[in-house]
Amino acid sequence: MSVASNRDAVVTARRRFFGEGRSVDGMLAAPILRSWQRCAGQGLDASRSPLVEPPTARELREFQERHDRLGRLARPELNALQGDARLTGSVVILTDAAGVVLDMIGSGEFAGRAAQVALRPGVSWSEADTGTNAIGTALVERQPIAVHGAEHFFERHRILACAAAPLIDPRGVVAGALDMTGPAAIRHVHALGLMRLAAEQIEHRFFTEGFEHCTMLRLHTDRALLGTPREGVLAFADGVLVGANRHGLDLMNLDWPALDLARLETLLPGVRPSDQIQMLRGPRGTRLWGRLVDPLRRSPRAPAASMPAAVPAAPAGEVEPILDAEMMAQLSRTVRLVEAGIPVLLLGETGSGKDVFARRVHAESARRNKPFVPVNCAALPEGLIESELFGYEAGAFTGARRQGAPGLLRQADGGVLFLDEIGDMPLSLQSRLLRVLQDKQISPLGGGRPVPVDFALICATHQPLGTLLAAGAFRQDLYFRIAQYVVERPPVRHHPDRLALVRTLWRQLGGEDAGVQLSAEVERVLAAYNWPGNYRQLVGTLRALLVLGEPGHPVEVSALPAEITAAAGAVESQVSETLPGTSLAEQTRSVLQAALDASGGNVSRAARRLGIDRSTYYRRLLKDKDRGR
Repeated sequence: MSVASNRDAVVTARRRFFGEGRSVDGMLAAPILRSWQRCAGQGLDASRSPLVEPPTARELREFQERHDRLGRLARPELNALQGDARLTGSVVILTDAAGVVLDMIGSGEFAGRAAQVALRPGVSWSEADTGTNAIGTALVERQPIAVHGAEHFFERHRILACAAAPLIDPRGVVAGALDMTGPAAIRHVHALGLMRLAAEQIEHRFFTEGFEHCTMLRLHTDRALLGTPREGVLAFADGVLVGANRHGLDLMNLDWPALDLARLETLLPGVRPSDQIQMLRGPRGTRLWGRLVDPLRRSPRAPAASMPAAVPAAPAGEVEPILDAEMMAQLSRTVRLVEAGIPVLLLGETGSGKDVFARRVHAESARRNKPFVPVNCAALPEGLIESELFGYEAGAFTGARRQGAPGLLRQADGGVLFLDEIGDMPLSLQSRLLRVLQDKQISPLGGGRPVPVDFALICATHQPLGTLLAAGAFRQDLYFRIAQYVVERPPVRHHPDRLALVRTLWRQLGGEDAGVQLSAEVERVLAAYNWPGNYRQLVGTLRALLVLGEPGHPVEVSALPAEITAAAGAVESQVSETLPGTSLAEQTRSVLQAALDASGGNVSRAARRLGIDRSTYYRRLLKDKDRGR
């Protein structure tokens, strides 16, 4: 059905339902019709404006403080969605379980229009108060829902297009809702999908607090999705199920009443806690991949006061980039520099493991028992970055917490501060950061007394800071302050032995333990590929191959992604095009030798020039020498 015809159908349904009292079955989505019927049954009048009373500034502040935990756990998603909201002229809204708006970010222009219909913090958008709308109806229906234009119960809300998903906590209780709302004149086709995915991420984060004493089962039918918000999560205390997410319940063929009743030994007989990923059999006989970790195996969490609120824990099953001998030497030098208080700048392409390197430096330094505080300067919205970094005093601005906030820089006191994507920090804040580094103290927003701080500084960027300096987008004095020692993280394509790298990562991912092997041809293709996405792309590809593989049957080239197989014959094509009319052995030998000559006899450079790893180059060179004898 086209947009216009759907709109006409809704208008007709409104006339029949509200004006004539006739049935409109089949003319509306079932959740919308059920909502209309509930609202009419409660005596709401669609032609009038809903009765809402905005809170005072004090009431709003106290309300937000009461829901601080929900706001904190949802903050990464709000920040991530802010760009999408601005691009579509929309706002993203977080509410509590009753539908009262806790936070709203996005388009300032549309936020002003939304305020005209009382869509603003502190106002209830429950179905009982505000009629059919995505927030209230999603909370009642316990499912994601979109409400567009005239589908809203009240006439006044026809200017809105809304999509919302409820937030269900690990006990099956509705904790709130996440919503994207924009003008009804624009069809926001991706809004519902965005809300559904963001809600899953928030629900996944619910398990980071309050379940430290539990044995955690994380599972999925797709091994590559372990450690992501799509995984199933079940928490057991003394062998009894005490918490879960919807994915976990579905995979184990359970529902919320199973809480406090279902036992681990009954659900998965014989399974034992292990740091390794295990192959399991679900209740329907489906093959599942899972990791069961008891509290003793999990590393102890740092005290809450030393943990930055907006930084989620590293995903389960994360595989670290392999550090060769040269990078291990760099790591050792960097640890010594950090302990001496010398700032270090990490350079490298996206996905090359700069954050992992910084964490390793912290873990091996004398500051290992103090906080490691990572801050992605590109992810913090410009309007919040100053307060997030430097903190603020109570009452510093509207919506500020009553007790103020210390800021991420103060949270790093005694430990290591990692400023990722430092090239994206606004110029106005670069000067403030420079003062902090010079004075070793922080002045929070709101005029508070300067607070002394002591942290080691590691910065990172994938951008050429020299270009930013020349353009005036990065302060030269700050650059020389943070780049007293520079470490470059090489991309995967420069790894001296990519074949060994592939095999090592395959072992770390559990390929050997699962009895799944890569065929020799697949190993050759993976080692020859340039990996523009670096470790992130390589590890993701290997995880996918592990899911597709079967024990006892080597993974073949047909299982590889199309972009990798398309590049697999690059060297052979280059060979045949360069020297037509000669044998393949002669062609190969000539190209290998030409690359070596052009690289001044350096085998590693010759291999990179041809897009293959050094071991492959040696192997082909030796093979062709043997043929020539």
